[in-house]
Formats: sequence, structure tokens, C-alpha cells
Amino acid sequence: MKLAPRFAVLLAAAAVVAGCAPQTSDNASSDKDDQSGTLRVWLFQEVGNDPKAKVVDSVVAAFEKAHKGTKVDVEYIPIDTRAQRVKAAFNDPKSAPDVMEYGNTDTAGYVKDGGLLDVTEEFGAWSESKDTDPTAKQSVTVDGKLYGSPFYVGVRALYYRTDVFKDLGLQPPETMAELASTARKIHKAKSDLYGLVVGGAYTYGAMPFVWANGGELATAKGGTYTSAIDSAAAQKGIKAYTSLFTGDNCPAAKCAVMGGNDTITAFAAGKAGMAIGGDFSHSAVEAGKVKGKYAVVPLPGVASGSVAPAFAGGNNIGVLKSTSHRTLAVDLMEQLTSKATQTSMFDAMGFLPTFTDVRDAAAAKVPFEKPFVETLAAGTKFVPASPGWSEIDSSLVLPTMLQEVISGKKSVAAASKDAAKKMNSAFSSAG
Repeated sequence: MKLAPRFAVLLAAAAVVAGCAPQTSDNASSDKDDQSGTLRVWLFQEVGNDPKAKVVDSVVAAFEKAHKGTKVDVEYIPIDTRAQRVKAAFNDPKSAPDVMEYGNTDTAGYVKDGGLLDVTEEFGAWSESKDTDPTAKQSVTVDGKLYGSPFYVGVRALYYRTDVFKDLGLQPPETMAELASTARKIHKAKSDLYGLVVGGAYTYGAMPFVWANGGELATAKGGTYTSAIDSAAAQKGIKAYTSLFTGDNCPAAKCAVMGGNDTITAFAAGKAGMAIGGDFSHSAVEAGKVKGKYAVVPLPGVASGSVAPAFAGGNNIGVLKSTSHRTLAVDLMEQLTSKATQTSMFDAMGFLPTFTDVRDAAAAKVPFEKPFVETLAAGTKFVPASPGWSEIDSSLVLPTMLQEVISGKKSVAAASKDAAKKMNSAFSSAG
């Protein structure tokens, strides 16, 4: 989901990229397919929404011109209250929009609740869809069927202080081991700085360490998910991440409670040599004390020259099953997520396109985006496509696991085993 101008916060990501899927009761598919009338659209209200609205207004004007007798009514809804709005819409089709923007981790929950329309056939027939990034496409896919069109994607990479690195004669790390040693060199030389600022509540900052070490959050078989967070490979990644919460880098007393927002805030304020942040964190860093004194590279993996897999966040646009304008609504969904629109949204808001060719062109125009595009090209990961993920995320299963290890309350093995049990319970209850 929109990471603020896209300011990504991980546990705010529970509010931003990850939402709670509403429980619903009456969401039967409409048997109507009216070819005229008013289409209602819900999009997310951004911080500084005018540029987004301008792009959308242009799309709407063209759509209305192409479809005589059709009007499009766009409403921008607050992200933090969307769960209630969506729940009400799923329960009462008369109040529901025809087309809706939603966070990509909301997909499975919304599909389970019967709110989203299966657009597999239409998406497959759309000429532009062939260039969709595979991970972005995965974010609208449940059990092999598609329930929307990707709108934009966001990933994280490594921000570092160019002035600090020059002063200490350092080079950007090329492996995770070098990342840790470089962080400690920075803190040793400049005790007022965190080497690499990390957060015990920063789930999406920790995940790349698990994935880079060969671990997974969960595995799927027959449509059922089983937690893999307690596997040997995942434990290795958890250990690598939690080992950074020490007095010679980022003291546990201060860093254990930090979320993604906190880590970027610290870096922007000039309190850290490095931070893991998104392309969507750019405006916040630019507004801070480090403006002009930082650069970004992909977060390194375990092997030299490799890139740690990043979580592919972002938003999608889908059609509600209750729409009485199926054909028009699907067409509008495609227009709102088309290559032309995503190009305009990148120029206006900095949203990274979900089409690989459009994204490459965007990176060529804006050099800052290059490391994020490289991260996407290297291969990204997504959360389990289960409605149970909302419960796992909102109940802070993974942050709790990390903090138990950081505090010394539990070993990596014990904490990950307990987290796996909680995850499996959520997967099981979600069906």
C-alpha cells in the first residue's frame, strides 16, 4: 500500500502495506453489467495528494470521453480508516465502490471475504499485462486466480552516509558480513552514530536477512501454508539480524522498540551511518540533515555481489464483486494501472511502476531509483498469500520474536519455534 509519499513504516506498515481484512457477510456477485451510469472509485488519500489527483483526473476525463453516458466519481479515503470502510462496503454492496485501491498484502483476506472480482480472464487478455513484474502479479494472485491489477511497487535498499564513509575510508559493503563489520567500524570511530540503525519492530527490515540466508516465512502446499520461520536457514537469518542490536552498533535498549519509521528518522537526522529504507523514504531523507550527504546501494546478500531479497510492497487496484458495471469497471481498473498512468504516477509521486519496461525507463530518468530497480530485478519476495497473514501482522508475531531474542529472553531457536506455532494457528484459523 502507499508507503507515503510514501513513507514506509513497517509496523505502520500494518496500516500501510498490510491491512486487516474485514469479516463480511453479504457480498454476492452482481448479475448486472450496465454499460452506462456512475462508477464509484475509492483511492487512498496520500500526504500531498494533489499530484496523484491530477493524474487520476486525466485518466477519468479520457475514460468518460471514451464511454458516453458514463460518469466516474472518485473519493480519496484515509488509509488508517480503510478497514472499516471496506468492511462496510463488503457487507452492503449498495454503499460499495465499483473500483478500489488496496494494499497488496490485503489481497488474500479480501478474496476470502468474497469482496474482490476474479479478473483472471480480462487481465490475461490485456496486452500490457505481459510486462507485469512477476512479484507484482503474485500480489494480486490467490489460488492461481487474479483479483486486481498492480498499481505500484516499493522496495528497500541500503542508505549510507557518503561523508562518513569518505572520512573513514570505507566502501559500501558487498556482503552481509561486511555490512555488520562496516557498521561496527562506523560506531567505533564515531560513537555518536549508530553504525547501521536497525529496529526490533522493523519486520520488513529483518525479512531480507532471513531470505538472504535461504530461509522463508512459510511454505505452501495444496493451498495451505505452514510456517518456516523456525527452519535452520531462517534461524541463521534471524541471528544475523538480531546480532546487530549490540552496544557496538545499535544498543538494544534504544533500538529494540524501533520500527521502520524510527530508523529512517534517525538516519535523516544524521544519527546513523547506514539504514535500510525504501524508495518511498527518499523525501523524508531529503528533508533531513543528511541531504546531499548520502547515497543508496542494494542491500547486499550473503555472497559477494549478491543482493538480499527485499519485500515487494505496494498497492493494487481491483474491482468489487458487487459491481453492476463489470465491463466498465474492469476497463477503468486497467486504465488506472496502465503503463501511461504508471509513468505519470512515477513523475508525479515517485511510485515505482509494476511494468518492467516502464520501470527501467523511470530509473534511466531518475538515477536515484537505480538501486531500487536493481533490487527488484535481482528478485523480491512477498508475504504468504493467506488471509491469516493479517492476523500474524496485526498481532506482531514477528516483532515479538525479534524482541524476545534481542532482549535475551529467549534463544533464536525457542523464539522462532514459538512464532511458528502462532503463525500456524493463524494460517489454520484462516482456512
